[in-house]
This record gives sequence, structure tokens and C-alpha cells, in this order.
Amino acid sequence: MGGDPTPEKSVEAASAVLEEGADALELGIPFSDPIADGPTIQAASVRALKARVTPKTVFEQARFLSKHQKPIYLMTYLNPVLKMGYKEFAKSCVDSGVTGVIIPDLPVEYANEWIEEAQKNSLETVFLCSPSTKSERIIKISEASTGFVYLVSVYGVTGARESLPSYTFDFVKRVRKLTQKPLALGFGISTREHVKQAIEAGASGVIVGSALVSKLTNPDWSEALSQLRSLVRALRDAL
Repeated sequence: MGGDPTPEKSVEAASAVLEEGADALELGIPFSDPIADGPTIQAASVRALKARVTPKTVFEQARFLSKHQKPIYLMTYLNPVLKMGYKEFAKSCVDSGVTGVIIPDLPVEYANEWIEEAQKNSLETVFLCSPSTKSERIIKISEASTGFVYLVSVYGVTGARESLPSYTFDFVKRVRKLTQKPLALGFGISTREHVKQAIEAGASGVIVGSALVSKLTNPDWSEALSQLRSLVRALRDAL
């Protein structure tokens, strides 16, 4: 989450994640009503908002983090994008070195205007599908996704889980048969075993949020960064 626990520390944490082997970074724009997120990311969003973090702040962070020369995906809800306007938001992404955008509350059926603007600016667009998504709609989502397809692993919101249900991996296998696009499994991924299961089922990679963000609540910042780096290394090794 851009700006959590402070704007300076969030950049330090993001750099640590990339240095330890993450292939890309998902950088969140804090929002007051993060409907797809569980308690961990919600709390991170609240902390960032209290620190007066704005989309402009996050764009500045992305510009700094682009020095790592790895893809940066902005995760934002639709309201901040509409407030800025599609054209201005896309331009700010390009100016900040952003690779692509994830907007979980923008249905693919209503996304043509954004897709058009993103394509003009060579920005990747990532759409989400879940275990309840019908095959016909998965194909539509895959065709509209110009980066990867974000697979939501469970019914519910984000948050680290001890185990993932068997239907998660059946879902990955089902989507894999419907598209050749890269598939990234997110929501609940927190252990080496989750990573191995996801890859074995056909995912191209995994997305880890809450399990990493939770480390940053440790008041001992050096220990927080150490735990963060350790978890990234463990997950990376599992790939």
C-alpha cells in the first residue's frame, strides 16, 4: 500500500520486496472504501489516508521505484481514476513509469473507455475473475486483459490464509484451459505450499499482499524489513 506505514517506509519496503526477487510490484492507491480487501489491507489503507497520501503521492513513489526496472502495477479502485479522468490518470501512469493498472471494481463490460485510453498509452490492463466466473465471461476477461489475468483464489476478500480450498486449484486448471494469457493467483497466498500448489495447477505466478503488509505493522522497523525480506525469499524459492 503506497504510504503505509509512512510514505518513506512504504518505498523502503517496496524496494526490499523487489531486491529479494519479486518479479513485479503491485502498488496500492489508498481508498476509503476498499471493498475487495480484508482487514489487513483495509487497515493499511486507513493508515495511508491518515498520513494524507494521495494518488499523486503514489505516482511519485512509483517514479522512484521504477529505478528497479521491474514492472509496477497500480492497484486502485475506480473512484480516484474517475476523479482524475481516464486521460489524466493514464498520462500520470506513463510519466511515473507504471506498467499497468488493476481496477477491481471496474467490470470488463463497462471498461471500453479505460481500455482505449490505456492502449493509447501502452499501459497494461489487468482484470480479475473468481471461482464463480462463468467460462464465457472468463474468455471475455482474458481477451480484455493486456497484461495478465488476476485470478481471485477464494470467495471473499483479501487476507492471508493458512490453507486454500481445493476448488481454488480446480478453478486455476479451468481457466488455464480457456486462455494462454499469463495467470496470477492472488487473495490468501501466504506460504511456500500455496505457491507450489498454484504453479502445479497452471498459474504463471502468485500475488502476495496481506502476508507482506502485515509484517510492516511491527514497531521495530529493522525487524519488520527483515521479516519482509525473509518471506519474499521463501516464496520466491518456492517458484
